[in-house]
Amino acid sequence: MMSEASPAIREKVAAIYRDDSRRVLATLIRLLGDFELAEEALHDAFAAAVTQWPREGMPANPRAWLVSAGRFKAIDSLRRQTRYDASVAELANQLEIDSATPPDWDEASVADDHLRLIFTCCHPALPADAQVALTLREVCGLTTEEIARAFLSRASTLAQRIVRAKAKIRDARIPYQLPSAEELPERLDAVLRVIYLVFNEGYSASSGDSVTRADLSSEAIRLGRLMHELLPEPEALGLLALMLLHESRRTARASATGELILLDEQDRALWDRALIAEGASLVEQALRSRRFGPYTLQAAIAAVHAEAPSAEMTDWEQIVGLYDVLARVEPSPVIALNRAVAVAMRDGPDAGLALIDTLLSQGELADYHPAHAARADLCRRLDKRAEARAAYRRALELAQQVPERRFLEQRLAMLED
Repeated sequence: MMSEASPAIREKVAAIYRDDSRRVLATLIRLLGDFELAEEALHDAFAAAVTQWPREGMPANPRAWLVSAGRFKAIDSLRRQTRYDASVAELANQLEIDSATPPDWDEASVADDHLRLIFTCCHPALPADAQVALTLREVCGLTTEEIARAFLSRASTLAQRIVRAKAKIRDARIPYQLPSAEELPERLDAVLRVIYLVFNEGYSASSGDSVTRADLSSEAIRLGRLMHELLPEPEALGLLALMLLHESRRTARASATGELILLDEQDRALWDRALIAEGASLVEQALRSRRFGPYTLQAAIAAVHAEAPSAEMTDWEQIVGLYDVLARVEPSPVIALNRAVAVAMRDGPDAGLALIDTLLSQGELADYHPAHAARADLCRRLDKRAEARAAYRRALELAQQVPERRFLEQRLAMLED
């Protein structure tokens, strides 16, 4: 009976590790006050589960069992260290005292711990690149190698970045707690920015052989759903909506052979209507709050695209209007570029080209390959072949993603032929 039960229980342990290990880790970090100690305790707890659960049966609350086991494993580890390092004795004693108090890791507290971990990893005292790396490692559970591949860094560099971030949290005594009501807007912006950066890298990879990275965008959406569940602020709704609406187009963004397909040429029958409906509903909720910001406005633009039966039937007037509002809320050259492309669709390529030329003359987009690609496309549509070729060549010099480079090379070859 034992041999028959073991594989099934082992599968359950694996499923709990996959679904709940980051939540257990978040609670262990709160209880133990140290990232490294908590991670070691997490792995020790799951190792104990693999050994004990087949023999003793599944506990009624596996997550609470794992937290309790992890805490006691950490105390045992610290007790062993006291033989060589007296400085850890006090910590071990304190953990034992705390263990005598009733446990406080019910579902609500564990959810709060997960949210605390997100805000800790995205604390403004940490550099922006460290916030991204630490969030992917500790909240999402990606390996250092996976993060390094996603952001074109060496694994050793990423590992050092994560180690330094943890040391900063420890040495600066960054509190492992939720921000106050006064701190929330600024702190929430940092968390949403990290999630958005992760999604962007997954939805439109900055380099490599694939148009998208499904693993990263799915992790970002998982984080977005978690934020929506734990902290349903309007901009958290807006960001989740934006990601879902973009994600709905994933399968149509590349051909079966991996070639890039632009929005106006995509097969809209491949768009995921369930994600579109969910995203559009979240946009409406965020807009009704009257406290929305740039993520909600971008989601509203994505919703207009998603609900149009074709590129030609898109409500470009509404999209330009939304970009006008977005440019006032969060002015940036990239938003101005996107608005210029929408103006070209509404008023014709001449109008859009004039706006893009003005933006390029200001210098901020000089090394931004989408700006040169957009200029090339408008010149192509206006039959300005020499200018189009020059712009495509400049975009090609700057582009890093392989499918995007192939697309630009194909357009350039068509003009040269």
